[in-house]
Amino acid sequence: MFISLFGAVESGLIYAIMALGVYLTFRILDFPDLTVDGSFVTGGAVVALSIMNGVSPIIATILAAAAGFIAGCFTGLLHTKGKINALLSGILMMTALYSINLRIMGQPNLSIINENVVFDSINSLIENTGITTLLNNLLAVVGIEQFPPTWGIVILMVVVTLMIKVLTDFYLKTEVGLALQAIGDNKQMIRSLSANTDSLTIIGVGISNGMVALAGALIAQQGGFADVGMGIGMIVIGLASVIIGEALFGKKTVARATFAVIGGAIIYRIIVTMALRIDFMDTGDMKLMTALIVILSLVTPKILQARKEKKRRLLKQRQLYPLKKEVS
Repeated sequence: MFISLFGAVESGLIYAIMALGVYLTFRILDFPDLTVDGSFVTGGAVVALSIMNGVSPIIATILAAAAGFIAGCFTGLLHTKGKINALLSGILMMTALYSINLRIMGQPNLSIINENVVFDSINSLIENTGITTLLNNLLAVVGIEQFPPTWGIVILMVVVTLMIKVLTDFYLKTEVGLALQAIGDNKQMIRSLSANTDSLTIIGVGISNGMVALAGALIAQQGGFADVGMGIGMIVIGLASVIIGEALFGKKTVARATFAVIGGAIIYRIIVTMALRIDFMDTGDMKLMTALIVILSLVTPKILQARKEKKRRLLKQRQLYPLKKEVS
């Protein structure tokens, strides 16, 4: 049980980077970008091909993020310069990326299970410094007998994900970041102030897909392979993470919202892991589980809000009724 939950947290931290990218387009820019399903695979394809050709895993991961950024910029160009609907722009780029990703890999999937990946050096460092032994001893103290195979991925991803969160918070407080938020709130208003909304939109969508591709590259290295179908449903997973996080942790400030997205991604992976442990559930039911989680995340807050409003109205009526009696 603990190993399953540990794996869920491990994956959740990686998918949190993808969810932050989805948050940028859907919440900040108000741009329904479906490029995510394609750019996620692009990240995995580029990092796998680069590593197989002897490129350093760190450089390969950076190249993967850059490839995702370029893909996102093309989506932004289709929308802003090509005057194509935002949703359709994402669909077109996602479709094109399927063939592009196949071209990059040269086949439907690439295995890097025997290659040196970015996590290997971290795992060795954690082992050599005795951190693994220390953490396992702490688990033994609290009565947990099963130990994870390695702590390196979790420790690295906590650092990387928090760094990306802090950088995202900082970026959204700069002039460009504030302009991006203004575009999502009221594009006509920011355009009337002579801001170049087209360039800002292109940059915003590019950064978003760069983060998605980075997550794809890390997932490929974690799993040991890149597959042309690994991005199917990523946009739904990203949205589920955003919605769950906002419902549980709130979204009053940018810093709180980005923290909520990370928390939502981890909680989503835990929910899926727990659900798949049910006897009648199969791994093929994962997409169904994702859809149900998103539906519940969307519907539940509205039901709760409606109940609060109803209680508020009833309370007001009770307060007004005695007053009417006194007047009469």
